[in-house]
Amino acid sequence: MSSLPELGKHHARRLRDIYRSAGWPCQDALEVDLLAAGMAERVRCANGFETLRVTDTGVALLAATTARNRAAFDSHEALVERVARSMRQTGRLVWRGLSLRAQVPGAEPDAPPVWHVAKPDVFSIRNTSVETYVEPIVHEIKVRRADLLGDLKRPAKRAAYCDMGECWYVLGTDARGRSIGDPSEIPLECGVMLVENDRPVVARQAPRHKRTTLPFGVWMALARAAPWSDPEAGAQSLLGATGEDA
Repeated sequence: MSSLPELGKHHARRLRDIYRSAGWPCQDALEVDLLAAGMAERVRCANGFETLRVTDTGVALLAATTARNRAAFDSHEALVERVARSMRQTGRLVWRGLSLRAQVPGAEPDAPPVWHVAKPDVFSIRNTSVETYVEPIVHEIKVRRADLLGDLKRPAKRAAYCDMGECWYVLGTDARGRSIGDPSEIPLECGVMLVENDRPVVARQAPRHKRTTLPFGVWMALARAAPWSDPEAGAQSLLGATGEDA
């Protein structure tokens, strides 16, 4: 008899869908794997229809998956906040969770640029009234090795970040305190920061970016979204005491 199928994140997502819904079967390969692994079971209703129900084993898998995702989310958000606070302490205006449109090169050398929606973890500009002095910076935060590897396979996303300004990858650590990646794995158009002693430090400088101003669409997005305010900062930080306004 063959061994049970190896379950991945797609199986966990389907199992969660079954748990949340009425359990109507899809009758596809994912469902077969879940049934064979004992994560779900078929239930025949009084009217003759067959539905699916998550077993106790499946509930245990969902609980473990939720705990892992929550831990990863918490560590990601903690590092995002640390980077955002660092940028704000230098006098920059900081945004988190923005959705920005950027132009990236087409698939072919002669193809026109295409628009791509980018969602940088941290986006910041200098606190200045001179448009050509804004020096936009994007920080992309990664705390899981799998997420980093998946991101490196998305050149359009990286190109969108680089179109906005100077781009940095900030690499967190695993459960043993080891960095989830090496600077050599990150493309040279991006800078790299590693977490050491619970704080990000520069491992490789980002190339100086040619962009000195922001596209109109980005300005509009920034105008609609309030800059991030550090909940731990005192009232003095709200006054822009660093004197960067030029």
